[in-house]
Amino acid sequence: MAGKSDKFDTLLRPSVEALGFEFWGVEYQSQGRHASLRIYIDSENGITVDDCAKVSHQLSGVLDVEDPIASDYTLEVSSPGMDRPLYNLDQFQRYIGSDVSVRLRMAFEGRRKFLGRLVAVEDEDVVLMVDEHEYLLPIDQIDKANVVPRF
Repeated sequence: MAGKSDKFDTLLRPSVEALGFEFWGVEYQSQGRHASLRIYIDSENGITVDDCAKVSHQLSGVLDVEDPIASDYTLEVSSPGMDRPLYNLDQFQRYIGSDVSVRLRMAFEGRRKFLGRLVAVEDEDVVLMVDEHEYLLPIDQIDKANVVPRF
């Protein structure tokens, strides 16, 4: 999961962490002349609307100075929520035992979408159990992954 999102991670992570929050991840989408930059933050105590506002204010200042987006854009700061996206191996490691949905960049064994139990992280692979079959999915082939909440 690389590209422009990595640049935003490098640029914005220090500011988020300086405010005492965990930088969970970033999503950048550009559609024509408008873009959307979504930053996910987390904390052991959860995230409030005031937390999001504080981080948004700080990041707006950084983005105004650095000006990494040439077009108009919307900045959103949010909690990752119950169906939180997973971006890196450390995050996958935290959710071993949880149900996870994964979409790959390219088909693997004839499919791109997987829904199953996250059973392990091995080297650079995410191990997912789907219908009694174990899949080793390389982290660099994962386009999107989310925890599936249980109610």
